[in-house]
Amino acid sequence: MTTTLTDSLERPLRDLRISLTDRCNFRCSYCMPAETFGKGYRFLPRKELLSFEEITRVVGLLQELGLQKVRLTGGEPLLRHDCSTLVGMLARPGLDLAMTSNGLLLPRHAEQLKRQGLQRVTVSLDSLRDEVFQRINDVGVPVSHVLEGIRAAEEAGLGPVKINMVVKRGLNEEDLLPLAEHCRETGRTLRFIEFMDVGNSNGWNRESVVPSAEILERLQKRWPLEAVGAAYRGEVARRWKYRDGAGEIGLISSVSQAFCGDCTRLRLSAEGVLYTCLFATRGSNLKTPLRAGADDGKLRELLQGLWSRRSDRYSERRGSAGQGQRIEMSYIGG
Repeated sequence: MTTTLTDSLERPLRDLRISLTDRCNFRCSYCMPAETFGKGYRFLPRKELLSFEEITRVVGLLQELGLQKVRLTGGEPLLRHDCSTLVGMLARPGLDLAMTSNGLLLPRHAEQLKRQGLQRVTVSLDSLRDEVFQRINDVGVPVSHVLEGIRAAEEAGLGPVKINMVVKRGLNEEDLLPLAEHCRETGRTLRFIEFMDVGNSNGWNRESVVPSAEILERLQKRWPLEAVGAAYRGEVARRWKYRDGAGEIGLISSVSQAFCGDCTRLRLSAEGVLYTCLFATRGSNLKTPLRAGADDGKLRELLQGLWSRRSDRYSERRGSAGQGQRIEMSYIGG
């Protein structure tokens, strides 16, 4: 039986982001810069990762508490061995199951992911220019490889694929219109994300943020847009549709237009720590009770207590919030 669980600000638990691994095959400057995550960096050993059975158990308990959506993230989730098996274990009635990927491994996995029950894929793509994109991913991967992954996902039935573009001033703001035009032509939804102060290693500063209002203004000068209402409570992106009918875009504005007030997301790290905010400084260890033999009643009580006490609204309080060591984005997903 499903119950409606709300936090201290009356926000329901609806979404879970699961990091399958803290590893990635890119070294994007806004997420896993090579200066920090270089050859000597120690990633989590396999035995420290939650097993597929443990993840499935947690999702089942959370679904009883109102969970409706699961998004598999990383790091890069397709680096987790046999992750399509986990998709098959999670696929069940009433659960929206999606994945965010950098797209590089999708040609190898898209068909199997679809067969196992994955419904949608979002791919990160920050520029269509190789010189810019390779500077961002910092491992020399050309744009064509990511576009191949997007096509593979769509051919497998995982589309239309959504594209996420993190916009950083002085790096790729000139790519806004070309990428928007590409998505208009291919029927893909493009979401622009303000460069966020997640973690401690990406060198964030306000001068590097291109506000969503500026992004919208640039787009409006080229193509008239009109606002679209939210599709569901807690939707992070503010949606706009092209007046000529060529699809829509989304704006994710954590810095300039706080969206914490309706946040319905819980995050589970690869090693089994639950975080109630993307900007968290600490989480709650779930792996220990899982491996110590806690029964479902005990685990359900732990989950209920964690969410019911939740009061996070970091982006609304950014100026006054404490500046502790925040969890890196690669550890709990975007």
